[in-house]
Amino acid sequence: MKPIVFRAAVLMAGLALLSACASQGPNSATPKAYDVLTDGEITLPAVPNTYLEPPNRRAEVAYNGSEEPGTIVVDPHAKFLYFVEEDGQATRYPIAVGIEGRAFRGSATVNHSKEWPSWAPTKNMLRSEPEVYGPFAGGIPGGVASPLGARALYLYRGGKDTRYRIHGTNDMESIGNANTAGCIRLFNQDIIHLAERTPNGTAVVVRTYEDSVALEGEELANRGVELPPKIVDPDVVAAAVVAQEAG
Repeated sequence: MKPIVFRAAVLMAGLALLSACASQGPNSATPKAYDVLTDGEITLPAVPNTYLEPPNRRAEVAYNGSEEPGTIVVDPHAKFLYFVEEDGQATRYPIAVGIEGRAFRGSATVNHSKEWPSWAPTKNMLRSEPEVYGPFAGGIPGGVASPLGARALYLYRGGKDTRYRIHGTNDMESIGNANTAGCIRLFNQDIIHLAERTPNGTAVVVRTYEDSVALEGEELANRGVELPPKIVDPDVVAAAVVAQEAG
């Protein structure tokens, strides 16, 4: 089967297929962490520098929280996810946060993860935005068209599925911002990097707004804007699925 490459410029809240050919000037080289990445039979495009203005990129930073190494800390207000390292350090990833993600409180545990997971809109999505999600009520198989992106970490509490996910996205514009729907999303290159170092049982902690202000400062605790939903032609998504299956 030949590698599958993203080609259609199609966007939706949490669902997007973006062009693999982003025009960049000679002095704007893509950081290595966000360059073209082949993942099995799928080739991810480079993330355009437009979406990588600091602090909207992966970085090794000093960590000022109290969590133990190996913990994932989600700051839905500053739009950051931290993987806490040894010696007071952390890997910081930029994220996008949907309404569902903003409702996530307290702590959870990573129960399992999936590569290129399939997706279906929730009942709440179908009810609140039928014009956006209605055409996809039957779900989208894992792969280039799935809004869960390259990986998904499934969060449980007390042995029960919280229905919250930390996952990838093809909607690169959304990273660093908030959306009308969805959970916690990362650039696909970042969710692959995170998933590789996140075993089952990893603790996940979500910061409150007060914690975010105290640790990040008021300006960063209010980072990003609210993006409107992006409606796509379901026929384009269906065509992407068919092309993937045809290989």
